[in-house]
Amino acid sequence: TARAKVEGCSLLRFQRGRSRHRVKAIKERSFSQPRSHTKSLYVNATSGSQPLESEPGAYGGSKGVLDSVKNAVDAFYRFSRPHTVVGTVKFLHLAVAAALMMNIYIVGLNQLTDIEIDKVNKPYLPLASGEFSVGTGVLIVTSFSIMLPLLRWKRFAFVAALCILAVRAVIVQICFYLHMQPLIFATAFMSFFSVVIALFKDIPDMEGDKIFGIRSFTVQLGQKRVFWTCIALLEIAYGIAMFIGAASPYMWSKGITVIGHAMLALLLWNRAKSVDLTSKTAIASCYMFVWKLFYAEYLLIPLVR
Repeated sequence: TARAKVEGCSLLRFQRGRSRHRVKAIKERSFSQPRSHTKSLYVNATSGSQPLESEPGAYGGSKGVLDSVKNAVDAFYRFSRPHTVVGTVKFLHLAVAAALMMNIYIVGLNQLTDIEIDKVNKPYLPLASGEFSVGTGVLIVTSFSIMLPLLRWKRFAFVAALCILAVRAVIVQICFYLHMQPLIFATAFMSFFSVVIALFKDIPDMEGDKIFGIRSFTVQLGQKRVFWTCIALLEIAYGIAMFIGAASPYMWSKGITVIGHAMLALLLWNRAKSVDLTSKTAIASCYMFVWKLFYAEYLLIPLVR
């Protein structure tokens, strides 16, 4: 009938309108969404897998590599014993590169020969903790070696102290400060410091040295006696420095040298009185403070006239 035809045409137009509306809505969504999201939807639709952006491990690989690099750098930082390097590079010099390689060679060789001792005294070092294999340690030491004798003198306390004194007090001063006036003062003053560092470094290591039969001065004389001997030597050195500074004909040098060394001597004395000699951590912290005083002296030496 006529009425049925009219209703059929109306229904057809309504269905066509809904279809056009759906197509328009799909187009609007596809243009409004980011390209990466559209791509992921396409991958979903075609392969039925997760979007590429959400695949597990997509970024984890690069993060893992970065973490490995950071850990390797941190381990090498501790292996190179940076507190012994700072003094070497305090001033720019043509020999800095060679001095750095020599320094890393020395501390690396020491760690290679003392792995078992360091497991007790310094378990955080890479060789003692197992972060570096012995082969890795040998490779690093070999790479940084420059015609240095492969000798181990740790078991002989006097010879070990003499080696440190020769490098820190004499060789470094002559090579790096030959152009400076106070060469004699620098050599004499750093001799005190080098003896103190040679003695002080064994104070927190007494436990491991005893176990492995290392007869250091600390093992022979005791921690307290060696500790206060080190403090006394440094205070004597500061006293001599103030006397030399007071004899300077230049007022500016006189004031800076006397006041500067007096302040460092006072800081050392106050720090020494607060150290708990029964605490390995406290002794090690004071040892690092002595190294800071060692670096500070490089700032005062050029002002001695």
